[in-house]
Amino acid sequence: MIAPTHPMQLVVGLILWSVWFVALYGGLSVGCAVAPPAEELGAANWLNLSLLVLTAVTLLPLLYWTRLCWRAGLSSQPGSTDRFIALVSSGVHLITAIATLAIGLTVLTLPPCV
Repeated sequence: MIAPTHPMQLVVGLILWSVWFVALYGGLSVGCAVAPPAEELGAANWLNLSLLVLTAVTLLPLLYWTRLCWRAGLSSQPGSTDRFIALVSSGVHLITAIATLAIGLTVLTLPPCV
C-alpha cells in the first residue's frame, strides 16, 4: 500500500483510470468481434454486465484513495509537502472516479455492438 502522502499518489489514480479505459474499450471491441450479444437484448446483455463490473472494480479503489488522501491531507501540518501531496492526490483521485463513473454508466443505456 502506498502511503497517502507519497508522491506516487499523484499519478496512481490516473494510471488505474488509463488501464481501465483501455480495458473497457478493448474488451468492448473484442467482445463485439468474437461473440456479439443479440441486438434484441439492447443494453441488458453479458457484455455490458461485464463492463459494468469492471467499472465498479475500478471505481472502488479510486473512491477509497480519495477518502484516504483527503483525511491524510487534513491531518497533516498546514504548509507541509505531505499536506499538498495528499490533498492534490485526493482531487486527482476524485476526478478520475467521476470520469470512470460518467463513462462507465453509459453501459447501462447503450447497446454495445450497434
